[in-house]
Amino acid sequence: MTYAPDRIYQEVAYVAYHFHWDRDRILDLEHRERLRYINEIADINTRLTQER
Repeated sequence: MTYAPDRIYQEVAYVAYHFHWDRDRILDLEHRERLRYINEIADINTRLTQER
């Protein structure tokens, strides 16, 4: 299965921005694992926003 290039760029940028990981480290993750990190980051951001 392949993923749209724009979607991969978004995923890599999102994880890289929050975790400061390099592109290769992020791309080495299985897609499912990368999505898990994306969901965890989103949950953290939601909680932080609600606490304000």
